[in-house]
Amino acid sequence: MSEAARPQDQATTSKTAGAIEAARAQGRAAFVGYLPAGYPDKETSIAAAIELARNGADVIEIGVPYSDPVMDGPVIQQATTEVLARGFRLPEVFEIVEAVVKATDAAVLVMTYYNLIDRMGAEEFAGRLAAAGGAGAITPDLIPDEAREWIEATDRHGLDRVFLTAPTSSPERVAKIVAASRGFVYGVSVMGVTGARDQVSDAAERVVAAAKGVGAERVCVGLGVSTRAHVQEIGRYADGVIVGTALVAALRDGGPEAVAALTAELTGARAAR
Repeated sequence: MSEAARPQDQATTSKTAGAIEAARAQGRAAFVGYLPAGYPDKETSIAAAIELARNGADVIEIGVPYSDPVMDGPVIQQATTEVLARGFRLPEVFEIVEAVVKATDAAVLVMTYYNLIDRMGAEEFAGRLAAAGGAGAITPDLIPDEAREWIEATDRHGLDRVFLTAPTSSPERVAKIVAASRGFVYGVSVMGVTGARDQVSDAAERVVAAAKGVGAERVCVGLGVSTRAHVQEIGRYADGVIVGTALVAALRDGGPEAVAALTAELTGARAAR
């Protein structure tokens, strides 16, 4: 059986799976924190990502700014719009990833719309990401049916590839997503864009169960997570909890120090000094 057909059992070679399994061994769900690349500037974005790791994040998502972010809510859209306005270019993300990897033990993924990978070329993008020490990529708008080139490139470079499954995904679609993913499956808890919400959707647990039911070893849940209570609730049934908007708002309002404090609060860790 090819690696693409059974990727989720590759904990020994997948950086992301390794981080999630290490958290599981400690009796907890992994904490996955998202921040946009280059926001509010390159050095500050690196410092903020390092604070994520120092305060309990097991996996770090570095979001690549994009002009038409169909999945992102207003907080993240505003942040990435500012980054693009200052002249951000794609190669900068590899420099950011490399700096964060060198400074932390966290698995570092990029989250990007596939058009950016396609324009650079799947092979070049995967090669540069691997050279920077990145663990892999989350591609929210790419479906496995159209991902052959990306799957082949990530296989060649030993990168994780994370596909998304949603409450509306059919059983057949979920099975394809699980088979194509490597590292973990991203469970979307609500339909719509990212953003902090008061309550966790009751669909989140069903999304995890559906993916587990067709063989997923690791499912992380995101969209709407903003409090310690959310993290604890999702951690009961998911392998990882993904937080984005709340962290971006903290960075906007208080810089890396605010990211450190919020991460420590969400993970239950004491803020690093």
